[in-house]
Amino acid sequence: MIEMNPIQIEEQTFIAVTLKLPKTNFMAVMNDTGYIMCGALDVALLNEKLKERKIVAGRAVGVRTIEQLLDAPLESVTLAAEELGITPGMRGKDALLKMI
Repeated sequence: MIEMNPIQIEEQTFIAVTLKLPKTNFMAVMNDTGYIMCGALDVALLNEKLKERKIVAGRAVGVRTIEQLLDAPLESVTLAAEELGITPGMRGKDALLKMI
């Protein structure tokens, strides 16, 4: 099942997507600039193979809900995200606000 909902963070609107898979969930929260995602995100791939695309993204591990994704510290971020001031250890919702 796929769930897609708008969410508000400090009066800013983002889209939250959850894909319920057998024995796991795939989650992302995004806007037009970038996204944060669950542990399924391959940051190394984005930084190495797709570097020219300058994808703004962050990865949080061990999360099972959108709320946990928003509150979790990011485990890794892309180089393009770092250019916006997004760093590993930053909470997901704080990273999203830097994408405004």
